[in-house]
Order: sequence, then C-alpha cells, then structure tokens
Amino acid sequence: MQLLAEPIEAAPQPLQDRISYLESIIVQLKEENAAMAATQAHLIDNQEIQLRLIHELKEKAKRSPGKTELSRAEKIERYLAARPDHKATFETLRGHLGIDKDRLNEAIKTLMASSPGRYGIARATGDKRKRTLVMFPK
Repeated sequence: MQLLAEPIEAAPQPLQDRISYLESIIVQLKEENAAMAATQAHLIDNQEIQLRLIHELKEKAKRSPGKTELSRAEKIERYLAARPDHKATFETLRGHLGIDKDRLNEAIKTLMASSPGRYGIARATGDKRKRTLVMFPK
C-alpha cells in the first residue's frame, strides 16, 4: 500500500478528490485483508493436516511393537517354556533380560497380545507385591 508523501490537509485538492483517494485506499485495504484471510485459512488447513499425520504416526507406533520388543517377548517365551513349572517372577525376567520394569512390561504386553489366552499374570505366593508370569499349557 502506498500513501501520499504529504499529509491530506496539506494537499490543495477539492474535497471530492480527497474522498476518491480515501475510497481507493479502503479498497486496497479490503483486498489486502482478503488476501491475508485466504493465506491464514491455507495455513490453518496445513496445520490440521500436519496434526492429523502426527497423530496417525503416533497411533501406528503404539500399535506395532518394535524388533527389540518382539525379541524380548520371544526370549520370555523360550525362558518360560524351558522352566519345568512354566512360571517366572517379573523380577527374575528382568534379571534374565537385563531390562527395567517398563521395558519388561512392554515385552510382556507384546507377548500376551501375540498369544491371547496363553499367558497369565498371578501374584507370587508368599509375597503379594510380586507378580509372576505363567505360561498355560496349549
């Protein structure tokens, strides 16, 4: 937008010329405002698309376990199968895998999801605070 170099009061123009000039400025401002509104709408659309894609990626990451998690679940399965009672405390499994509680819980969750009804969690006998993972017979 380009304004006059000198103030309106100093311009020796008839009143009608001044009104026409102000009307043209108003038209310009309305056009600029419409262009900015269109740009803003475009930016909002882009942000909505980005948020949807981010949400989809997060959901996909939640649904599918990673290679490490699957490997840990397989190790737990082999460990339980090798034990005569097919039981192991969470503490024992943590030591066997060398991982923390959260990683162990993720691996057990993956294991239980891959074979529904094949595994169960029970409280350890003697100490009710401890949990035991049990492999049921086929």
